Formats: sequence, C-alpha cells, structure tokens
Amino acid sequence: MRTIGLMSGTSLDGVDAAWIETDGERIGRIGPALTLPYDAALRDDLRRLLDLAPSLPPADPFLAGCVRRLTERHAEAVAAIGEAADLVGFHGQTILHRPGEGLTWQVGDAALLAARCGLPVAHDFRSADVAAGGQGAPLAPALHAALARDLPKPVAVLNLGGVGNVTWIGEGGAGEHEALVAFDTGPANGPLDDWAKRHTGEDCDRDGALALAGTPDAAVLGRLLAHPYLAAPPPKSLDRLDFGRALAAAGLEALSPADGAATLVAFSAGAVAAAARHLPSPPRRWLVCGGGRRNPAMLRALGAALAAPVEPVEAVGWDGDALEAQAFGLLAARVARGLPLSFPGTTGVPSPWPGGRIARPEPVPAG
Repeated sequence: MRTIGLMSGTSLDGVDAAWIETDGERIGRIGPALTLPYDAALRDDLRRLLDLAPSLPPADPFLAGCVRRLTERHAEAVAAIGEAADLVGFHGQTILHRPGEGLTWQVGDAALLAARCGLPVAHDFRSADVAAGGQGAPLAPALHAALARDLPKPVAVLNLGGVGNVTWIGEGGAGEHEALVAFDTGPANGPLDDWAKRHTGEDCDRDGALALAGTPDAAVLGRLLAHPYLAAPPPKSLDRLDFGRALAAAGLEALSPADGAATLVAFSAGAVAAAARHLPSPPRRWLVCGGGRRNPAMLRALGAALAAPVEPVEAVGWDGDALEAQAFGLLAARVARGLPLSFPGTTGVPSPWPGGRIARPEPVPAG
C-alpha cells in the first residue's frame, strides 16, 4: 500500500510529509519526504490556539479558520510529494491532550483534505486509545520497531520535538509487542523554542548558540528536575503545556538569556536520563530524531547524561526529519487493515488496540 503520512507536531514548525510503501507491519520502499513550513501568521495563531484550547468551544470561529488554513497547508504537502498514493495518514494538530481526563483533541478537517487530495484519509488516531484508558501517545513506536528490525538490541529511539518521547525496543520487538516500551520523557524543544523566541526573536535556538554560550543554573535546574512527572513510572504522556506552571515558578526569568537556554537544555537532557531509569534494560545506543538532534548543545548534554552512545538516526540510515510523518503513513495502513495502533507497553491500553477512522473523498457527480 502506498501511503503519504502527515504530521504537525507540538513545535509548530510546519507540516512534515513522507511517502512510504507498507502493509502496516513492514516497510517496503521509502520515497520522498518534505517539510512545508507554516507562515508566521499561522504559526502564531496555532500557538494562540494551544493557549485557548482548554476553554475553546468546538464551534469557535477562530478555531474554524485555523482548521481550514491548517488543512489546506496539509493538502499542499500531499501535492508537493508528487507521488501516486492509495491512502493519506493525517494526524492533525494536537491542541489539548489530557488522557487522565479522557481528553485528546487533534484539529484538522479530514473530509476537506480527502476532497482536496482525491484520496481516502485515515485520521483520529488517538481517541480510541484514550477512551480505552490509554495515554493516546506515543504512536510512532510501531514504525520504530519496523525500522529497527535488524538492529542490535536493546535500542532506544528518542524523538525530540516540542515534547520528548522514547521508544525502547528489546529483542523480538519488531513483532512481539511485549518487547516495546514507549512514553513521553518530558519537555524537549518546546520551552527552549519559547525562550529563544522571547529573547532573540528567532523561532528556535539555532545551532544551540544561545545555550552553548551559557551555563546551567543548578538551583533552577534542581527545581525543574524535581517535577513529579519525571519520577512517575510509564505509561505516561504529556501535553506541551503540562510543565508550564513548573517552568514559570522555577526562577528562569532571573537568568540571562544564555544561562536560561543552557538550563532548559540541561533540563531536557535530565528528563531523558530520568526516563532511562524506567526502561526494562539499558539501551546499547540512543538514536535521536526530531529537531532536537540538530542542536549541538542538546546532543552534548544528552551524551553527558546517558550511559550509552547518543547519535542522530542518520547514523543507521534513517531520515530524522521524516520519521513522524512516516509513522502516520504506516499507521494509516494499519487503520485500513484493522490492525492495532497502540499496545500495553506504549500507551498503557489494556490490550493491543485498534483505532482511527477513514474519510473518503466525495464522489464527483456525473455530468
């Protein structure tokens, strides 16, 4: 099955799109991948949407406008891939994720996307898992396991987007899902991006320059690393704003821009080190994907915090920019086949759990 997976993450950079051939269990051909960035106006409106989401009515006109623009940008990404496909996997944009309250909210108009692309669109990947008592995240482990089938194990795949998440794959993890453990580690690029935006006007700390110029503040770092989430055992998942109160109260604002950035990098790395203590056994290596792998300060901090080599996923021939989009291409095929999307070791759901829905393009009336 030829699929195009689409992902818009919590970092709000833009739409990632990737073409793969898959039956939902194995990966065949891997085709083109790309990112279409959001313009500044849409990015700012999506940030505002994240802030408003807890009290936002579903019929809000601001929400409707954002959803339309978001969906149109996803349609442009499908067109830009330029390859024939059988199915699209459309994650949408998460604006609220509170699985403990039975809530997860991804916005995007699958019917509009199907109409624009002329293809069936698999969507709504998380809600069935949350309704069954799962965390609804992370969902990429099925792809990680398929790609890591021939790698020495155990291995950890660390995705550093707005929020970090880890997938631990043990022996047999490509097909035996008891050898698959995954959960959110804690904040990753999100707080650092927000800090850089506020202090430099840039959307991120480019090349880690700000963090590399600073020194972590031990007192502030200690307060952040005392957050109870980090000590809690998995399964667990985060909303981008779950650490907002702790970040606001930690004393970051008393620091210089460089020291604040260095402290946030050390916090993200420390959160990953805390996550490592919850894994079934130490990974032989950590493979890093997501935007955080491009931050030399982050990779240096992770290397110091973890007891195994830390490398970008390109070291094993994967495309670190495309993995999340590829994951939703694979998950789309699983939706089409009725296969589980999540597992007890990844989201805490009681048993391997299917989910998702498919929106089909409206037939063109005969004329």
